[in-house]
Amino acid sequence: GAARCVDARAVPDTAAAVRDLTGGGAHLSLDALGSPVTCAASVNGLRRRGRHVQVGLLPSPDGTTPVPMARAIALELELLGSHGMAAHGYPPMLELVRGGVLRPDLLVTSTIPLAGAPSALAAMGTAPGAGATVIEPWS
Repeated sequence: GAARCVDARAVPDTAAAVRDLTGGGAHLSLDALGSPVTCAASVNGLRRRGRHVQVGLLPSPDGTTPVPMARAIALELELLGSHGMAAHGYPPMLELVRGGVLRPDLLVTSTIPLAGAPSALAAMGTAPGAGATVIEPWS
């Protein structure tokens, strides 16, 4: 389990901060946001023979993929990809949400009206931010 946390808003280089806190890099990183910035930072924060799990991935603004492959090869990193949770896992997960064990509501940091969705989607991967934005289609 994680023992320390790095606030990406408070440090100029999250990967360097992770490497410093862990004495050379994390053994495992997980990026479930899928932005070019978070993917690269997650991989760059790993130690030799570390493992990275990427859940979804958006292309960089220039259309390239942000996975730093030179580092992955040099440090013999293991990279795993996933589309997310398999459908058969939803009912048990939703029971954990219903029981208050999982609190996805704590991830929501902003809500926007449906009219704001195009500009928010265009800014993904370039705009700084933390948490999840919920689009309210009824507003």
